[in-house]
Amino acid sequence: MPKMKTHKGAKKRFSVTAKGKVRRLKAYKSHILTKKTSKRKRNLRRPALIATTGDTKRMRRLLQA
Repeated sequence: MPKMKTHKGAKKRFSVTAKGKVRRLKAYKSHILTKKTSKRKRNLRRPALIATTGDTKRMRRLLQA
């Protein structure tokens, strides 16, 4: 059986924390920033965790090398 390959698109967008949670970056931070408040843009900088367990499981499977 061949080895499972890392999903390169997922590798660029997600990372796994030390405790095994999956970290993602937030959307809506690339353009049309003039109408967004500073507070909203500041909050978009922080990474977020994938909330649902099913999605976390799927992402970990894509990221395993």
